[in-house]
Amino acid sequence: MARRSSLLTVLLVLVTLVGGALVGAATGIALETSVAHPAVPKALGAPCVAEPAVMRRAHPDMLKHGRDVVLRAGDRSSPVGLTGCIGCHAVKDETGTAVSVSSPRHFCRSCHDYAAVKIDCFECHASRPEPGKGAALDGGPAAFVGLADPHAVADLAAFAATRRPEETAR
Repeated sequence: MARRSSLLTVLLVLVTLVGGALVGAATGIALETSVAHPAVPKALGAPCVAEPAVMRRAHPDMLKHGRDVVLRAGDRSSPVGLTGCIGCHAVKDETGTAVSVSSPRHFCRSCHDYAAVKIDCFECHASRPEPGKGAALDGGPAAFVGLADPHAVADLAAFAATRRPEETAR
């Protein structure tokens, strides 16, 4: 009798584990397919420094690299930086004015809200392009048009590849 009871207990545990795994997998698939992906606004200016898949994964490291070049090396000659990003990726509101980071329509917030990642860049930096500075939002060439400097682009792309090569290849 004890042997039969042990066998039933083992069988009950196995059924519970397999059933739990099936329910968990089904729930995960349902959640993954039911969550809307963020609507990312299209850039207004020249092509970006890297492909969108690379930018999605490596932009934090690229921005930190640019910060280090400016703050630690004192080199402000690179056209690649946060100002350029904001110049190309500004989103207009109904009045034609660039929205700030406080708006859920802000370019950066479209993905950061989805991923539940806090944006701290704009605690110090402007979240909208400065009018008259050649931003694509003003109908002028975006700050990234300066990316004609192949050395700056190559440096940033090489940096991104060395920081996260397994992720930037996706």
